[in-house]
Amino acid sequence: MPKPALPTVLDAVFLAEVREVGQWPPEGPVEVAIAGRSNVGKSTLLNRLAGRRTLARVSKTPGRTRGIIFYDLTLRLPGASERFALRLVDLPGYGYAQVSRDERKAWQRLVEGYVKARSSLRLFLIVLDARRPPGEEELQLAEWLRSEHVPHHLVVTKTDKLRAAEHGSARSKARAAFGPDAPSVSLVSGETGEGVDALWALLVEATGLRDGAADPL
Repeated sequence: MPKPALPTVLDAVFLAEVREVGQWPPEGPVEVAIAGRSNVGKSTLLNRLAGRRTLARVSKTPGRTRGIIFYDLTLRLPGASERFALRLVDLPGYGYAQVSRDERKAWQRLVEGYVKARSSLRLFLIVLDARRPPGEEELQLAEWLRSEHVPHHLVVTKTDKLRAAEHGSARSKARAAFGPDAPSVSLVSGETGEGVDALWALLVEATGLRDGAADPL
C-alpha cells in the first residue's frame, strides 16, 4: 500500500488568543481543534505537528492555556505547487484542580461557543495520556461532540513512556473506555515523533487536502 502524501509545513504562526465567546478571528482556513487534560502533552504535540519547537508554549505548570489559541499553518503536499492553509486551534486544558469552578465553567462556555460557531471546524482531537485511563471529562466531551455531529478522534500521547508490548493495549483500552461509539485512535509521541506521520495523514484526509476539497492559497 503506498505511503500517503504528507504535507510539508512551510510556515506556522500565532494568529490570536480568544478569552470571550464571540471574539473569534474571521473564518478562513479549515480548522482542527485540539483539546486535552492539563499536562497531557498537548503543546508538545502541537509543536511536533507544526514542525516548530516553540510555537505553542510548553510549561511545567499545568493549566497555563486560559483561552483558545489559533495558529495558522501554510502547507505543501508532495508533488504539488499549490500551498494550502490549515488552522490549528488549541483549547484550554481541563481537569486542573487549582482552577476555580467559575473559571472551569467559563472555559466550558468558551469551548462550546467555539464549536457551535465555527463552520470551518473539520476535526476535533481529544488528547489522552497513554499512562492514564480517560476520565469523566473526556467521556463527556466525546458524548457532547457526538450530539453536535462534530467529527472527533482520540490521540493517545506519550507513547515513548510505554514499553513496546503496551502499545496495542493502549489503543484497545482507549477505545473500550469510550464504549461502542468510540472514535478512532492514534498513538503518538510528541517528544519522539512516533505516530505523527500517521496522524498527519488522517488530518490531510479529514480537512479535504487529500481530495482537493480545500482551496489553495
